[in-house]
Amino acid sequence: MNEPAFRPPRSLALPFDPLLLLATVGIMICSLAAIGASTESNAFVNRQAMFFAVGFVAMIAISRFDYTRTRELKYGLYGLSIVLIFATWAFGGVTRGSRRAIQLPFFEVQTSELVKVLLILVLSAVVVDRARDLGSRQTTARIMLLALIPAALVMLQPDLGGALVYVMTGVAVLFVAGVPWYRLAVLAGLGAAAIAFVLAVGPAVGVSVLQDYQLERLTSFLHPSDVQGDAGYQQNQSLIAVGAGQRTGRGELSSQTNLSFLPETHTDFIFAVVGERWGFVGAAFILTLYALLLWRGLRILTISKNLYGALIAGAIVAMILFQLFVNVGMNIGIMPITGLPLPLLSYGGSSVLTTLIALGLLQSIYAQGRAAAATKGRVLTM
Repeated sequence: MNEPAFRPPRSLALPFDPLLLLATVGIMICSLAAIGASTESNAFVNRQAMFFAVGFVAMIAISRFDYTRTRELKYGLYGLSIVLIFATWAFGGVTRGSRRAIQLPFFEVQTSELVKVLLILVLSAVVVDRARDLGSRQTTARIMLLALIPAALVMLQPDLGGALVYVMTGVAVLFVAGVPWYRLAVLAGLGAAAIAFVLAVGPAVGVSVLQDYQLERLTSFLHPSDVQGDAGYQQNQSLIAVGAGQRTGRGELSSQTNLSFLPETHTDFIFAVVGERWGFVGAAFILTLYALLLWRGLRILTISKNLYGALIAGAIVAMILFQLFVNVGMNIGIMPITGLPLPLLSYGGSSVLTTLIALGLLQSIYAQGRAAAATKGRVLTM
């Protein structure tokens, strides 16, 4: 009598991670509610809903795509990244002294956002190609140099937040790849030295790497009440809004939001809007959705069918976690203001599309990892 063919459980038949999808959709719904509460017009809500619709379609399409095909395109993708950054210099409009986006008929395209995903693919592919030589200084130096070049270019726009994400992407790829800890410690030391030079040593000897308003933003969180500029005002108002929400929020009586004391309510400081309107309960619910999303990303890393997928998944989780930590941190006064959006929650077409593309890659890694496990006759739990 023939042995029955292996039949994977029903959960294996799903072409996507249901919990990751649940977290994604949950954050998108919360975004629409928060943007609606932070603005008097429905225009921002409608546009954000449009961004979500386009991005969701892109996410589904990418989840059906074989992500491993991008590995051979690494040099082309890296070249495209540099071209996109230069395109912003050539065709981008100037807003508040920064040239970060290209104005199209319906929305602005912030190319530095798309480069975040392209850089993840490039660095992951380079690490896989040098998998037998991960412990060498040359490999570490090459990965960080590939990350630092676009980081330096976007710094000139200037876009400090985007530059930091690129650097963290390089470190995350090296960490997931298993680079020796002492090399990561050296990178951390070099990073600390660079920060010290930019914030203290450089200005003391007359060398200014950052503009005055950027220095103010980076240091105002240490003593926001003593800073007279916009950065101190923004963080003070954000702290007031979050504190006023207390346990369950102030609802329609959210004066910081309604009376426009809180700046950039639908972008940089949308988490403060959530804190004031829905209080600790609302903020905790948002963070729980992010925790679910990050957990599923790490789970997908462990079931990836190859090293390339694991590196991509780890770097995507690091990218989202870094932006989450910095944005929430600046809303509650423990991190400087860098202009990084809160992924999927903040208003913005480029950020939304980039995040959903990244989540589509995670879903692709999940689906192929499950399929590979099923072929080998292994059963993976949720």
